[in-house]
Amino acid sequence: MTTETLSPRTPGKPRSTMPREVVRRRRYGGRVWHPSLGTGPLPRVLTLLALALMAAVWLVPFGWGVDTSFKTEVDASASGADWIPKAGFTLDAYRTIFGQGNLPVWAVNSVVIAVCVTAITVAISAMAAYAFSRTLFRGRRVLFAVTVASIMVPPQILIVPLFRQMLALNLVDTYAAVILPQVVAPAMVFILKKFFDGIPRELEEAARIDGAGSFRVFWSVVLPLSRPILAAVAIFVFINTWNNFLWPFISTSDPQLMTLPVGLSTVKDSTGLRNAQESAASILGSIPLLIVFMLFQRQIVKSVATTGLGGQ
Repeated sequence: MTTETLSPRTPGKPRSTMPREVVRRRRYGGRVWHPSLGTGPLPRVLTLLALALMAAVWLVPFGWGVDTSFKTEVDASASGADWIPKAGFTLDAYRTIFGQGNLPVWAVNSVVIAVCVTAITVAISAMAAYAFSRTLFRGRRVLFAVTVASIMVPPQILIVPLFRQMLALNLVDTYAAVILPQVVAPAMVFILKKFFDGIPRELEEAARIDGAGSFRVFWSVVLPLSRPILAAVAIFVFINTWNNFLWPFISTSDPQLMTLPVGLSTVKDSTGLRNAQESAASILGSIPLLIVFMLFQRQIVKSVATTGLGGQ
């Protein structure tokens, strides 16, 4: 453990072996600041101000959307609209959305598609990553290099081939057409593979000595140790699938199969966009994501801190 002296060293007097953290706590009144932030109150204040500024950059547009959703269409469409509308706040936009009856259908479709894509993606990515991390086979390095290289391929390039494939399989306007092309996630394979590389092999060897097979080791040893990263991958995939607009828009034309992003794009009339109704629908569509993040934010932070996603 790293040590630090409490006072200038005198000849013949040994250095203190007190841990550095204890020295800092005694020196700064029981408080320990991060070395990169300094030891005085000014660095901490500046850090909090920077965090508050970044939070405001995200919260101001969100707050504007919430404010717009409670306005009348006249106030929401007026140029230079104020935060407090002239006609007062109203729930007309929310009443209209629920009265149309489309939002519940879009929400159910989004939930079904996002949950299915998340479950299949996590399962496939975890098994592929474990194979790359622990299994030796011919062409393993080349195949992993191709997997990593595919991360750099823009998904828009694959739209036409994927759509022709769905046509050939007669899957257009089905849940399968929306779900299957989204379950391939090379980035998640790479992230999980790097995490599995850090799991001690001795744990797996002990399980094999007890008679466990490869799948048993993967299911009973590796996956329980990988819960933080699995939760983070699941959340990332769920959010990306929930917000995906382009592929569900192209692969389906049936209004009963529309997801929330696709359905919200149809909120128009002869006079143009209905700003208040669109804002209300967007707020309702973002509520599930906020709930998911609030429930699993600890897993996200823990996975970022332990898997190198934070630049470590």
